[in-house]
Amino acid sequence: MSRLLSFFRASLISCMALGSVMVHAQQELRIGVSAEPSSIDPHYHNLGPNNSLARHVFEPLVGQDPSQQLIPGLAQSWQTLNETTWEFKLRNNARFANGRPVTVEDVIASFRRAPNVPRSPASFAQFLTGMTFEQGADNKTILVKTSSPAPLVPTNLSVIAIMSKDCAEKLSTEDFNAARCDGGSGPYRFTEFKPGDRTVLERNPNYDGARPSWDKVTVRYLTSGPARVAALLAGDVDVIDNIPPADIAKLRGNANFTIAETLSNRVIYLHMDQFRENSPFITAKGGSPIKNPLRELRVRQALSMAINRQAIVDRIMDKAAVPAEQVLAKNFFGTSQKLQPSKFDLKAAQGLLADAGYKNGFKLKIHGPAGRYTNDTQIIEAIAQMFTRLGLEVEIETMPPANFFSRASTGANGLPEFSMILAGWGAGTGETSGSLRSLMGTVDKAKGSGAANRGRFSNAKLDSTLDIALATVDDKKRASLLAEASEIAFNDLGIIPVHYQTNVWASRKGLAVEARADEYTLAHKIKRQ
Repeated sequence: MSRLLSFFRASLISCMALGSVMVHAQQELRIGVSAEPSSIDPHYHNLGPNNSLARHVFEPLVGQDPSQQLIPGLAQSWQTLNETTWEFKLRNNARFANGRPVTVEDVIASFRRAPNVPRSPASFAQFLTGMTFEQGADNKTILVKTSSPAPLVPTNLSVIAIMSKDCAEKLSTEDFNAARCDGGSGPYRFTEFKPGDRTVLERNPNYDGARPSWDKVTVRYLTSGPARVAALLAGDVDVIDNIPPADIAKLRGNANFTIAETLSNRVIYLHMDQFRENSPFITAKGGSPIKNPLRELRVRQALSMAINRQAIVDRIMDKAAVPAEQVLAKNFFGTSQKLQPSKFDLKAAQGLLADAGYKNGFKLKIHGPAGRYTNDTQIIEAIAQMFTRLGLEVEIETMPPANFFSRASTGANGLPEFSMILAGWGAGTGETSGSLRSLMGTVDKAKGSGAANRGRFSNAKLDSTLDIALATVDDKKRASLLAEASEIAFNDLGIIPVHYQTNVWASRKGLAVEARADEYTLAHKIKRQ
């Protein structure tokens, strides 16, 4: 009998130990993401994968909800004191991972660093242009001053990560990538960054908000869509983003998995070299040099009309996208209700090309990232075929995203290297001004304009309309001005929009993923059901 009791006791202890191991194992969340960040320095590169990871560790003053409406972040409240002064009150108990309280000094040091990170492929400078910062009544109050009324101050500050003064002033991007900064106030802290493989985060013990469900988060870079789905089906990861459209129905019909989805703030588009008289990857069909045809509006119009957007949405994206006509879908603030996607009309496009002096077409090479956006390579191939039908001779070249963005932004001579690229842009502010200013504003570092204008498009009327809109306090009037700016930009085809993505996540049963317009996969917002 005693031997039997000993057996049951040992079995019970074993079960309890196993249960303890299982409970402990459940504290780790494994996420498979489609796009690799170029850095975990939150100020280095205004890029979706970077920003998504950074939000786990570094909080902005003002947060955004899943539809990008403003909510408290590090600042628990904000208000205008007069037309040119905003006051932000920091959370009283906010602390960095090293235990130090967050103060105004940290915030100001962060704002000074963000526009000035060396070799940034897409700077955050535009969001801070025209602002000065100083301490208010105490070290938890910061005053933001502008030279003229600036209604978008809270919106613009919602994209700037705050870090400790020590990290801001002493650490390089390489130091951040080595996980040497313990000056984040978010729910997690970085412990490992392995480019091409994974990022590991651990819970910040000094975070003053709600304790996240997961003590450890491993974010794996699975840029191949089939590989992400296979990893989820095999149980190697718990959540995946950017579901390949062809697999959505299969996963939706599997009771072991849950789907979350929403319309994205991301537009997939073509950027074109509009500043060089002779573009490096454009020649006559025989190879002889020609003047850059992309500087001619009728050529840009012809290219846009030659793209069958609905076919791309239906056949390549399996309907997980919507044809695009501007930087954001019409449900977002500041969009034009008048603009429509260019109608596919190959005959009319050929007529425009002939009228512009290119009846026989020309030779063009399109560059793009491989694996950064859903089906990006297939989209480039399809557009190349459509341009071939227009009468062009088209080649394509894709490359790893980090290499692509570096060359597309600042090549060997400090200028964009390519003639035409396919890229994507997510509106970090949730409204049109930031996208218009970054993608098509005339490049002006002092003003923070054109930070991602890889075609160097310039339209003085667009610039002036944006300047007026950004100084207009009345929301209705500002929305109207931004809609006008959108019409200027897209009637002149500063870029050629293709489609808006639909953001789709899949998770194992028992998990609820927060579907967000900004595409961010935030571990602390993933809950057990």
